[in-house]
Amino acid sequence: MSFLELAKKRYSVRSYKEAPVEREKLDQILGVGRVAPTGANKQPQRLIVVQSKEGLEKVGKAARFYGAPCVIIVCSDTGETWKRPYDGKKLTDIDASIVTDHMMMQATELGLGTLWICWFDPGVLRAEFDIPGHLEIVNLLAVGYADGEPQSPERHGKVRKPLGETVFYEDLQ
Repeated sequence: MSFLELAKKRYSVRSYKEAPVEREKLDQILGVGRVAPTGANKQPQRLIVVQSKEGLEKVGKAARFYGAPCVIIVCSDTGETWKRPYDGKKLTDIDASIVTDHMMMQATELGLGTLWICWFDPGVLRAEFDIPGHLEIVNLLAVGYADGEPQSPERHGKVRKPLGETVFYEDLQ
Protein backbone atom coordinates (compact mmCIF):
# COMPACT_ATOMS: atom_id res chain seq x y z
CA MET A 1 0.00 0.00 0.00
CA SER A 2 1.38 3.43 -0.93
CA PHE A 3 1.58 6.16 1.66
CA LEU A 4 -1.21 8.07 -0.10
CA GLU A 5 -3.45 5.00 0.07
CA LEU A 6 -2.65 4.61 3.77
CA ALA A 7 -3.35 8.29 4.45
CA LYS A 8 -6.70 8.06 2.66
CA LYS A 9 -7.59 4.92 4.63
CA ARG A 10 -7.14 6.66 8.01
CA TYR A 11 -10.22 8.31 9.52
CA SER A 12 -11.39 9.61 12.90
CA VAL A 13 -12.85 6.63 14.76
CA ARG A 14 -15.62 7.42 17.22
CA SER A 15 -16.72 3.91 18.11
CA TYR A 16 -14.38 1.17 19.32
CA LYS A 17 -14.61 -2.54 20.04
CA GLU A 18 -13.76 -3.61 23.58
CA ALA A 19 -10.80 -5.68 22.36
CA PRO A 20 -7.50 -4.44 23.81
CA VAL A 21 -4.62 -3.32 21.63
CA GLU A 22 -2.02 -6.08 21.55
CA ARG A 23 1.26 -5.16 23.23
CA GLU A 24 3.32 -5.92 20.13
CA LYS A 25 1.17 -3.55 18.05
CA LEU A 26 1.32 -0.88 20.73
CA ASP A 27 5.11 -1.25 20.88
CA GLN A 28 5.27 -0.76 17.09
CA ILE A 29 3.14 2.37 17.34
CA LEU A 30 5.27 3.79 20.14
CA GLY A 31 8.45 2.81 18.27
CA VAL A 32 7.37 4.82 15.25
CA GLY A 33 6.70 7.77 17.55
CA ARG A 34 10.23 7.39 18.90
CA VAL A 35 11.81 7.77 15.45
CA ALA A 36 9.62 10.72 14.40
CA PRO A 37 11.60 13.86 13.63
CA THR A 38 11.72 16.63 16.22
CA GLY A 39 13.36 20.06 16.19
CA ALA A 40 17.15 19.66 16.50
CA ASN A 41 16.42 16.00 17.43
CA LYS A 42 15.68 17.09 21.01
CA GLN A 43 12.96 14.42 21.36
CA PRO A 44 10.90 16.32 23.94
CA GLN A 45 7.88 14.04 23.62
CA ARG A 46 6.66 12.30 26.74
CA LEU A 47 3.93 9.73 26.15
CA ILE A 48 1.63 8.42 28.86
CA VAL A 49 -0.04 5.19 27.74
CA VAL A 50 -3.38 4.63 29.46
CA GLN A 51 -5.09 1.23 29.20
CA SER A 52 -6.36 0.29 32.65
CA LYS A 53 -10.00 0.72 33.57
CA GLU A 54 -9.03 3.16 36.31
CA GLY A 55 -6.76 5.15 34.02
CA LEU A 56 -9.38 5.38 31.29
CA GLU A 57 -11.91 6.58 33.87
CA LYS A 58 -9.45 9.36 34.73
CA VAL A 59 -9.11 10.30 31.06
CA GLY A 60 -12.92 10.27 30.82
CA LYS A 61 -13.08 13.08 33.39
CA ALA A 62 -11.18 15.31 30.96
CA ALA A 63 -12.16 14.16 27.47
CA ARG A 64 -14.49 12.04 25.41
CA PHE A 65 -12.53 9.18 23.87
CA TYR A 66 -15.44 7.08 22.54
CA GLY A 67 -14.63 3.88 24.38
CA ALA A 68 -11.15 3.37 22.96
CA PRO A 69 -9.25 0.73 24.97
CA CYS A 70 -6.05 2.77 24.80
CA VAL A 71 -5.41 6.50 25.06
CA ILE A 72 -1.97 8.01 24.68
CA ILE A 73 -1.54 11.35 26.44
CA VAL A 74 0.96 13.19 24.26
CA CYS A 75 3.07 15.72 26.14
CA SER A 76 6.14 17.75 25.32
CA ASP A 77 8.86 18.77 27.76
CA THR A 78 9.07 22.56 27.50
CA GLY A 79 12.58 22.51 28.96
CA GLU A 80 13.91 20.15 26.31
CA THR A 81 12.20 21.41 23.19
CA TRP A 82 14.13 23.34 20.56
CA LYS A 83 13.55 27.07 20.40
CA ARG A 84 13.82 29.10 17.20
CA PRO A 85 16.46 31.77 17.86
CA TYR A 86 14.83 34.53 15.84
CA ASP A 87 11.58 34.82 17.78
CA GLY A 88 11.85 32.29 20.61
CA LYS A 89 9.11 30.00 19.22
CA LYS A 90 9.25 26.69 21.11
CA LEU A 91 8.36 23.62 19.05
CA THR A 92 6.53 21.79 21.86
CA ASP A 93 3.24 21.53 19.96
CA ILE A 94 4.86 20.93 16.57
CA ASP A 95 7.13 18.12 17.77
CA ALA A 96 4.27 16.43 19.64
CA SER A 97 2.06 16.70 16.56
CA ILE A 98 4.66 15.07 14.33
CA VAL A 99 5.04 12.22 16.84
CA THR A 100 1.25 11.84 17.05
CA ASP A 101 0.84 11.76 13.28
CA HIS A 102 3.52 9.09 12.91
CA MET A 103 1.86 6.93 15.58
CA MET A 104 -1.57 7.46 14.05
CA MET A 105 -0.42 6.33 10.62
CA GLN A 106 1.37 3.28 12.07
CA ALA A 107 -1.82 2.32 13.90
CA THR A 108 -3.74 2.59 10.64
CA GLU A 109 -1.26 0.32 8.87
CA LEU A 110 -1.71 -2.23 11.68
CA GLY A 111 -5.50 -2.27 11.23
CA LEU A 112 -6.27 -0.09 14.24
CA GLY A 113 -8.44 2.99 14.39
CA THR A 114 -7.45 6.29 15.97
CA LEU A 115 -8.87 9.61 17.02
CA TRP A 116 -6.71 12.70 17.51
CA ILE A 117 -8.26 14.57 20.44
CA CYS A 118 -7.57 18.21 21.30
CA TRP A 119 -10.86 18.91 23.10
CA PHE A 120 -9.83 18.04 26.66
CA ASP A 121 -9.32 19.71 30.00
CA PRO A 122 -5.55 19.77 30.60
CA GLY A 123 -6.00 20.74 34.26
CA VAL A 124 -7.97 17.57 34.94
CA LEU A 125 -5.41 15.38 33.17
CA ARG A 126 -2.55 17.10 34.99
CA ALA A 127 -4.23 16.47 38.35
CA GLU A 128 -5.42 12.91 37.65
CA PHE A 129 -2.06 11.71 36.30
CA ASP A 130 0.21 13.99 38.38
CA ILE A 131 1.74 15.47 35.22
CA PRO A 132 4.42 18.02 36.16
CA GLY A 133 4.17 21.63 35.01
CA HIS A 134 7.16 21.47 32.65
CA LEU A 135 5.22 19.03 30.44
CA GLU A 136 2.77 20.63 28.03
CA ILE A 137 -0.17 18.31 27.35
CA VAL A 138 -0.60 18.74 23.60
CA ASN A 139 -3.17 16.15 22.58
CA LEU A 140 -4.59 12.70 23.18
CA LEU A 141 -4.51 9.81 20.74
CA ALA A 142 -7.26 7.23 21.15
CA VAL A 143 -6.28 3.83 19.71
CA GLY A 144 -8.25 0.62 19.24
CA TYR A 145 -10.21 -1.53 16.84
CA ALA A 146 -12.93 0.42 15.08
CA ASP A 147 -16.49 -0.76 15.60
CA GLY A 148 -18.58 -0.16 12.51
CA GLU A 149 -18.01 0.52 8.85
CA PRO A 150 -14.86 2.45 7.94
CA GLN A 151 -15.15 5.67 6.02
CA SER A 152 -14.45 5.41 2.31
CA PRO A 153 -10.91 6.29 1.22
CA GLU A 154 -12.56 8.02 -1.74
CA ARG A 155 -14.27 10.58 0.54
CA HIS A 156 -11.36 12.99 0.17
CA GLY A 157 -12.48 13.97 -3.34
CA LYS A 158 -15.64 15.40 -1.78
CA VAL A 159 -14.63 16.57 1.70
CA ARG A 160 -11.23 18.11 0.98
CA LYS A 161 -10.63 21.43 -0.68
CA PRO A 162 -9.00 21.26 -4.11
CA LEU A 163 -5.22 21.79 -4.13
CA GLY A 164 -5.72 25.16 -5.83
CA GLU A 165 -7.40 26.47 -2.68
CA THR A 166 -4.62 25.42 -0.30
CA VAL A 167 -1.40 25.35 -2.37
CA PHE A 168 0.20 28.39 -3.96
CA TYR A 169 3.33 28.45 -6.10
CA GLU A 170 5.69 31.37 -6.19
CA ASP A 171 5.61 33.30 -9.46
CA LEU A 172 8.56 31.95 -11.42
CA GLN A 173 8.06 33.99 -14.63
